[in-house]
Amino acid sequence: MSLVSLAKQCARHLLGRQSHNRKIIVPFVESRIGLEIGGPSGVFADNGMLPLYRHVKSLDNCVFSAETVWEGKRAAGQTFFFHSAKPPGTNFICEASNLFSIDDHVYDFVLASHSLEHTANPVRALKECIRVTKAGGAIVVVLPHYRFTFDHRRSPTPVAHMLEDYDRGTEESDQTHVAEILELHDLSLDPPAGTPDQFHSRCMRNFENRCLHHHVFDENNSQELLRATGLNVLVTEFVKPFHILILALSQPDV
Repeated sequence: MSLVSLAKQCARHLLGRQSHNRKIIVPFVESRIGLEIGGPSGVFADNGMLPLYRHVKSLDNCVFSAETVWEGKRAAGQTFFFHSAKPPGTNFICEASNLFSIDDHVYDFVLASHSLEHTANPVRALKECIRVTKAGGAIVVVLPHYRFTFDHRRSPTPVAHMLEDYDRGTEESDQTHVAEILELHDLSLDPPAGTPDQFHSRCMRNFENRCLHHHVFDENNSQELLRATGLNVLVTEFVKPFHILILALSQPDV
């Protein structure tokens, strides 16, 4: 690590913007094979709040489209570049809620940073994460705490609602929450969303861009959701400025 990177990492730690639980989490990914949902994420980079990339043996990725708002164009195959010191992983073009290209129990861990809130059916996505993870494997989830983001006018989504989404097979084209978002989204905290008219247009095209936060999370319903899918939650932490970090393990009987 360069002196500049080390200085940035130290600053993040001193400012409370780096996880205090990283020493607990690193052993679950160190020299192991993993899958990321919607990566790469700055959260796991060397200067991020939970620098995990440098510890992994290899890392593949799932993304909903070959072109996204965040990363531009990324073809399928060995095209997932996540760390300069690591070989690229495989980029799977598929929904997080339908990892059809991946066999059962092939990964030691799954990473999902700021992706689950963009998923219309988070229970199905988590169950897919469990399916592709070995028994006892780690699932590291990072979510935005609604109170400190442009979602602060909304209320945390009841877990019962998300379970209902799973039971009725809600698809990613779902627009159930669009009216609420258009009414309560704080555009002053979301400059990339543009004007109200531009934001409205983006919301109507969410299946193409996946920018909306279907569901809203705090430290309570995020833990409850993971437990409801059969995960064993080991660590929950708030990391400034708005991250909810959860380490959970898949259980042998899931």
